[in-house]
Amino acid sequence: MSKTITLRVSDSDYKQIVKFAKAERRPISNYIIHAVFNAIANMFTVNDKEMGGILANKKLLKNIQQGHHDAKFMKGRIVA
Repeated sequence: MSKTITLRVSDSDYKQIVKFAKAERRPISNYIIHAVFNAIANMFTVNDKEMGGILANKKLLKNIQQGHHDAKFMKGRIVA
């Protein structure tokens, strides 16, 4: 079941959102949902250039692999 949320934006932000939504031929609510999910996806993914830098850095790659192994076997602790 869909939910309704209230979003308070300035007049200028609203005009920009309407402009972008119209450009993509989307209703405003759909445009906002699409934009939010795209922003979230971009925060948690890397592009090809970033991935190339990670793969080229052997020490970083080894640390990532070790961290993955430790997490898989629940070694260590969560520090907040």
